Order: sequence, then structure tokens, then C-alpha cells
Amino acid sequence: MNLVQRAGNADLPLHGGRVPQWLGLRMTRLGAVITEAIVQHYGRDEFLRRLANPFWFQSFGAVMGMDWHSSGITTSVLGALKRGLTPLAGELGIHVCGGRGSHSRKTPEELTVIGERVGIDGAALATTSRLIAKVDSAALQDGFDLYLHGFIVTDDGKWVVVQQGMNDGRRQARRYHWQSEGLTSFLDSPHAAIEGREQGEIINLADRRAERSRSGQLDLLASLGPDRIVREVAALEGQPATTANADAQPMLPHLIMPAHHDVREKDVNMRRLHGNLAAAADRGPADFSELLLTPGVGARTVKALAMVAEVVHGAPCRFSDPARFSLAHGGKDRHPFPVPLKVYDETISVMKSAVRKGRLGRDEELQALKRLDDQSRMLERYVTGPDLKEIVAGEFDKSHLFGGRSVFGWEPPPLGEDEAIGRPAQPPKG
Repeated sequence: MNLVQRAGNADLPLHGGRVPQWLGLRMTRLGAVITEAIVQHYGRDEFLRRLANPFWFQSFGAVMGMDWHSSGITTSVLGALKRGLTPLAGELGIHVCGGRGSHSRKTPEELTVIGERVGIDGAALATTSRLIAKVDSAALQDGFDLYLHGFIVTDDGKWVVVQQGMNDGRRQARRYHWQSEGLTSFLDSPHAAIEGREQGEIINLADRRAERSRSGQLDLLASLGPDRIVREVAALEGQPATTANADAQPMLPHLIMPAHHDVREKDVNMRRLHGNLAAAADRGPADFSELLLTPGVGARTVKALAMVAEVVHGAPCRFSDPARFSLAHGGKDRHPFPVPLKVYDETISVMKSAVRKGRLGRDEELQALKRLDDQSRMLERYVTGPDLKEIVAGEFDKSHLFGGRSVFGWEPPPLGEDEAIGRPAQPPKG
């Protein structure tokens, strides 16, 4: 795979609102510990490759309880990583800069400071940040205005840029992924990925096939001057456009994020989901026996861990259905179900324990997660299970037991249940 080519595009519906504090704090913790697990197993370079993959990035956000298909995943994931990895920067050698709006404009300054601290050329990275923003806002004119710029850099100067633009009129967002690995030019098809539905004709002067156009524009500017060019353009206005280079854009894999908010069976690879669930039931009792002693919560947590394990270990082809990963910890808007906070907190606890022991050379818990992921792939070849509606209905039925919470509040028990057992509902803390 050539990582400097476009890797795909996707629809990302624009969603308003903010991530509530109770979810944001947990996203910070889970995002950081998943990053640590990936770095321990596969190294920093592999983590950068994951971030440059639009399918993995969307799945990463979904497993953390964000809206599985919305543009908000970009902002929330980058924000969670910035908060979670900054205290670990000295240990992991990974630095997250930039963000949304005014935070994006501080990126060059942040990179300069990091460069001085760790001994890399921060000024050159700051120039790279500005140039990439210019390429996607000026050289690439596709109807989307940039509003977010995230720059992730390691101590050895390797980096990934994730930035996003919006088209208010269409209520759509497009995310652009860049990666330093293999990058030879900022203007010859440099993107690792561009996500977003095709929106009519696009002017992309950053495509290698536009080299003649770029050279021609410089020649025109030198020979005619800007005023003459403006007059020529005005004279041509209204005439049908011609195509200087008719080479067809090669077909690219693209992630289509639908407008509907609910998770539907067509959004999920059910074979893989059944493999996740079966692996949790099969490997869980063997590898997570202590966890399963926790009444009412342990078995459900192993199901979440099976999807987290795939985010850590899965191959790129495994992330073609990001909606599936929302079934680990639900979504803040109750789609596919409210976030089960008890399960979420146990997931973080198990991952933290595994990573902490892994640092000390005791990797038995990390290996247990790896076996869980291996088992998922093996079992999905032949296992079957309930349909998606049945799985989601079961989550709603037990949501109050798992500390279900959404932006609408705590999930109450089914009508009449508390009266039947003679006690009021008590939501968990946090």
C-alpha cells in the first residue's frame, strides 16, 4: 500500500453539540491506554499508520462511545488523544498538536516548542503544518472549508496530519489524512486519505496529474501579470469548461457514513460481530476469570474488550464497518444504546492493568487480549447469532444495570421494575 496516495473518502454528517464531560474524561483515558497498547505491541510508526487510515480512525472513535458516523469523531478523538497523551509524551515520544478553530492556529507554535524540547527541527515541522493547511484549503478546492487541523508528531520527527473541512450547505464534512512516511512531495498526490462524498467537480492542484497546470499558472503569472489574467478569466466566463487532462480518477475505497443516526444491520458486518461475541463467551472464562466474578458486569465487559482488542490488533481490512465498534460502549446519543459506564470503566481498568504489567515485562494480560482477537477471527467463519435488533434490544433492557447514560440523562429501569423489587433507581457515580 502506497501511503502517500489517497486512501479513500467518506460522508461525515455534521453534528452539533458537545461531548459531555463524563464521556470526554473516559475517552481520554481509553484513547491513551489503547495507544499505549498499540505502541507496546507494534511501535510508534504503526500507531501513526493507524491514524492515517480513515476506516481505523472512525472505528477508534466509535469504540470510545462517540456517535459512530458523525464528523464529531474527528474533533473528539484528537481532543482525547491530546489530553491523554500529553502527560505520556516523555514516555511514548508522541505529541498531539492543534485542534479545532483557534487551537489549529497554535499548531506551528506548539511544534516549535516540542522541537526545542526533544531535539527535532520544530521550525521545519511548523512550516510543514502551514503548507499542508494551505494545500487542503487553496490547492484543493472541493467545497469544504477547513476548520480543524491536528498534527501528531513523534520524537524522531515522523508525523501524521488529520484535518477536516465542512460544507455547511450540504451538512457534510470531509476529513483529510496525511503521513510523512514515504512522502516525497506536498503537491504530487500527497494525501494518505481524503474522506467525504464527491461533491461535483473538484479542483485539486495537489494531484500529480496537475503538475502541468501548476507550471502553466506560474508561467501565466510571469508573462501576463495578475491584471491581464483577471481580464482573460472574465472574458472566458460562461463558456463550457474543457479538461486538459482527461485521465480518470482511479477508483478508491470510500467509507460512506449515512445520514441516519441509528445503527442498522446493513451498517454492520454481522459475521464479524458474531465472531466478537462468540470469542468473548469462549475465551472470557479462560482468560478473564477474575473479571467474571464481578456480578452482572464482567461478561458484558469481555464483549467490549473483544472489540477493543480488534482496534489494537486488527488488520486494515477489519475496519470497513465502523458501526460495529459502537456496540462496545454504545453512543452518547443512545445510538445504538446508552453508554454503559460500568462496562466502560471496567474496560479502562483492564486495559490499564494490561499495559502497566506489559511495561514491566509481564505481558500475560496483553496476550490474553491478543488471544481474544485471534479467537474472534477464527470463530466468525462459522458461528451465528441473534440479529442486530435483538442485540440492541438486550442492551437497552439491561442498560440501567450497566450504568447506562446519554446526553439525555441516566437510563431508567424498565417501567415498574423498581416498584416490583421495592427500591428506587440509583445511577452510578461519575
